[in-house]
Amino acid sequence: MDSHVKVLGWLWIIIGALGLVGALCAFVSIAGGGLISGEQEAIIATSITATVIGSLVFLLSIPNIIAGIGLLKFKAWARILAIILGILNLLAFPIGTALGIYTLWALLNKETLPLFESEA
Repeated sequence: MDSHVKVLGWLWIIIGALGLVGALCAFVSIAGGGLISGEQEAIIATSITATVIGSLVFLLSIPNIIAGIGLLKFKAWARILAIILGILNLLAFPIGTALGIYTLWALLNKETLPLFESEA
């Protein structure tokens, strides 16, 4: 189960990093659309929208990276965080569902618990 936890850690980091890239792409494309139009009202509206959407996606991606790093270090709090994130990702079909199922299977397994108890 040691290798499953490490794979999960890297998967959560990758998903989080992809979210950060997505946040940047969303910000650039939304704000860029307003700049291309050249209209002052469009620039203001798209800048605000880009900031809100980009910030929201950015903030939602950070816990994934934190959970991944914690799992790689076998921290007990990271196990709990990853389980919560796994449950929330079950609705994000198909990638989130697969990651959520794998997370729940690996981290709720009886063989996995001793890996996180040695932290104390």
